[in-house]
Amino acid sequence: MPVDGSFGVKGTTFDAPDLGQVRIREDALVVIDAEGSITQALESDDPGYAETEARLRREGSLTVLGEGQYLFPGFIDLHIHAPQWPQSGTALDVPLAEWLNTYTFPLEARYEDQRFARDVYGSLVESLLANGTTTAVYFATTHLPASRILADLCLQRGQRALVGRVAMDSPETCPDFYRDPSARAAIEDTRALIDYVNGLPGNSGLVRPIVTPRFVPSCTDELLGGLGDVVGETGAHVQTHCSESDWAHGYGLERFGRTDTATYDAFGLLTRRTVLAHSNLITLDDMDTIVAAGAAVAHCPLSNAYFANAVFPLRESLDRGLHVGLGTDISGGPATSIRRTMTDAVVASRMREDGVDATVDPSRRGVAGSRVTLAEAFWMATTGGGVALDLPVGLLSPGYAFDAMIIDTKVEDSDLLLWPSLDTGSDVFEKSMHHATRRNVVRVWVQGSEVRSVTGR
Repeated sequence: MPVDGSFGVKGTTFDAPDLGQVRIREDALVVIDAEGSITQALESDDPGYAETEARLRREGSLTVLGEGQYLFPGFIDLHIHAPQWPQSGTALDVPLAEWLNTYTFPLEARYEDQRFARDVYGSLVESLLANGTTTAVYFATTHLPASRILADLCLQRGQRALVGRVAMDSPETCPDFYRDPSARAAIEDTRALIDYVNGLPGNSGLVRPIVTPRFVPSCTDELLGGLGDVVGETGAHVQTHCSESDWAHGYGLERFGRTDTATYDAFGLLTRRTVLAHSNLITLDDMDTIVAAGAAVAHCPLSNAYFANAVFPLRESLDRGLHVGLGTDISGGPATSIRRTMTDAVVASRMREDGVDATVDPSRRGVAGSRVTLAEAFWMATTGGGVALDLPVGLLSPGYAFDAMIIDTKVEDSDLLLWPSLDTGSDVFEKSMHHATRRNVVRVWVQGSEVRSVTGR
């Protein structure tokens, strides 16, 4: 390795600097410094390319991609319920309120058991990294010790993460066996987790705290206001659910006479670093409010199909300038891969555009102009996720963290097959996003550190 600790990766790269445009660079040379940031992303005809490649080879610090291997940015998952990992893929046939009270809250209450928390959280972090998720935004539970364990594990295993201790204190909507005893206790524990995460030895910002009111129905006014004060004092990120379903959206309207978006804004919880999950039922005024705040939406198309009662207006949101990224919403969404979420986002947009009721005339069946492309979904899964979080991640460009993965199209027993006589660079991109699985993700880096490596084909 060179004295300065830098290294390079050479090969064909795919990323998305702009919404809807996939940048393909053959024989690109990405140079990373000792801090894990990209310093150069050179193409073969750029000045200094040959000299830089020769230097890295001489120093033994150049990784050259093999035949059929491609470099992609790591995926960014904006919405994950870490404690729900054990129930992923189950109990998806009931309404949201019943799903929470019958299945989810009892499961989350188990995280008072720290050994259970460690086992589950360790399994989830490993699975997400194996699927190429380099940045994860996590809801934990109300338990402070277990939330600390999740932060510890993310740091130990090298995943970039935002970890939030869930705040929920309303005796009207939260079960007696699983809620904060008071708004004050929830606020104090939120502050305690912020201090803990920021003080983790060796952290340097890889793992960050995130203020996490579960959603409007679960929080008293005192708690929402207190968490808003915490955000104002600390500048921490915020995550919550927003206008997800008819039930949740209607609850906020009845209680406050305004939408969830307006409520979060009133309590100081809508900032440049806020991520609003779902947001299916937001209004045009809500969109304008979100844009003005610089906040973001975590679009979760698969879980929306199960629980949200409506399709998120993705095309309108993007066109109005909202920051939008993607979320798996484990376990409301039974998939660990953002690649699946990308294709779900495309499918949902097409169904919104074309409509779903064949008895309605085609001219009135859908919402015209709603579709998004796979390239746009890829942008949301990478660059757009970084924009949403206000972090320099998701792009293979100078100044960005080297959060990246190699997808190998030649691993054995894979459905990702290429035909060199037929497939263009665009075809390679589309097939990789549609057909790759964790088997194809053979190397993963976060902030320049290799966190996953699979040898052999």
